[in-house]
Amino acid sequence: MDETTALDSVLRHAHLAQVSSLSGCEAGGEIRVDLSDPAESAHLRRAMAVESLPGFHCMCGGDVRFELFDRDGERLAVVLLHHGTSLRWEQWESDAVLTDGRLLLTWLAGHGIPGPKQQFEADRQRAEEGAEEERTWLAAMPAGLEGTADRILDLSRTGGGPSAALLAELTHRLLLTFPDPVERVLALLDWHGSGSGRCSGYAVHEGVPGELLGRVPIADLLAGLADPRAEDRHEAGAVRHLVGWKTRPHQKRDVADLPEPLRARLLAHARRSGDSDKQRRAERWLAPPRA
Repeated sequence: MDETTALDSVLRHAHLAQVSSLSGCEAGGEIRVDLSDPAESAHLRRAMAVESLPGFHCMCGGDVRFELFDRDGERLAVVLLHHGTSLRWEQWESDAVLTDGRLLLTWLAGHGIPGPKQQFEADRQRAEEGAEEERTWLAAMPAGLEGTADRILDLSRTGGGPSAALLAELTHRLLLTFPDPVERVLALLDWHGSGSGRCSGYAVHEGVPGELLGRVPIADLLAGLADPRAEDRHEAGAVRHLVGWKTRPHQKRDVADLPEPLRARLLAHARRSGDSDKQRRAERWLAPPRA
């Protein structure tokens, strides 16, 4: 028997499905569905149709548990739904990818368990936002760093920080491409101000421009921000760098020595950013002391 249709064969003989949410946050997250109704059975079978068994195992315990029983009350199978995309059943050697996981999520929501669908949609929205942030970050990458993007993006997949060798290579390339230190600072500020723009909770790869800025003398950083070419996007990078967590060897001294007009400019930028975390940090680092 084709493994992709094995579960459907069981579903054909199921007369009852007992379904429970495993998230612990679903109010009334357990239902019993009568599958003796041919229409109901057909609906669930379509929703649980399997496309393939690619040989992977999700590391989590699953989100929804399906227990299938025959007309005599004998349990036929226990199946776990993972992230709205795959199923786990002891008869399979790996998890199975659903043909259309949204059908099963919609079926669950229609039977009183909306949480998995809501979580799926929230996760998808976050993924889309993350992809857009990555695109804008890559678009802002300075000239001269061609061919390094994949290595930098891999940092977010592995969770590790940039190696000294990678930072040295990036620094060398930037020196060759931007011999003028002001132009080099502007390129780094533009890059660091892109992507998510957050001061915390950002993808690991977004920290690389900040690491490079941390090696830039404060005099060069100030010269870049004083340059007529400095725009809002450069201020975004400067705020993110200067009010972030331990971003410079002498961060406290460097921020304290900022000219007052620049300090006010960067504080105003943070205040209108709409990022509450960045605003709090900027108030702590950049706001004048209260009398």
